[in-house]
Amino acid sequence: MYFFLGNLAALEICYASVIAPLALANHLPERKATISLNGCGTQLFFFIFLGGADCMLLAVMAFDRYIAICHPLRYTLIMSQKVCRHLIAGSLVLGSLFALQFTILLFHQQFCGNDEINHFYCDVMPMLQLVCGNKESLEAIVFAATFITLTVPFLMICISYVFIMSAILQIRSAVSCHHAFSTCSSHLIVVLLQYGCSIFIYSHTSSTYSPEQGRVVSVIYTFMNPVLNPLIYSMRNKELKDALRTVLWRRVLFQRK
Repeated sequence: MYFFLGNLAALEICYASVIAPLALANHLPERKATISLNGCGTQLFFFIFLGGADCMLLAVMAFDRYIAICHPLRYTLIMSQKVCRHLIAGSLVLGSLFALQFTILLFHQQFCGNDEINHFYCDVMPMLQLVCGNKESLEAIVFAATFITLTVPFLMICISYVFIMSAILQIRSAVSCHHAFSTCSSHLIVVLLQYGCSIFIYSHTSSTYSPEQGRVVSVIYTFMNPVLNPLIYSMRNKELKDALRTVLWRRVLFQRK
């Protein structure tokens, strides 16, 4: 579990780093951030690559929990170090393939009109709004590819948790049952945040897409999720909880004095 968490943290650091510089530059006083077409394509590629790999990795983590809870005696045999490394590599390869297809498809189109992106980074939906001519076929391809990218891992997560919940409900020990639920709860919260925001944005066409709503939701899953995820996973740690209680209690006592 901690091996996958470490890789998830590394992915999300890179994920936020792709977006943060240009987003911060846009908020500098009396200065408007610009990006070249090649730079925009590069940012889009790495954004989709890391975001897609992140979604795949969450599905891998659900499978890891399924093996740990439903087949505990065979866990070390099934989830060997070699298998774990292959699952991480597979997530990265699939993420890069999806990103390459999206980037090539979108940047082979002709852009016209206003060259301003109504967003704080280069994303699929804002770029689609700049494409000239009939965009119905392009939007259909993008929607189908996005649907597969998001739906397949999400279905894998749902199926894993159906078996996990079935196994947990059969546990007679209340302590073991609580431990199993606490192990899964943090992962479920992260999954709902990541997939909920992604589905909300990419289920629209360019005509129904709202740039204002898109920017708000994008802030959640590009900046808030990488910040919240370590806290969500760490709150299960007893030592962290004890340290947090100590700090808060000392602050209360200091204020009273």
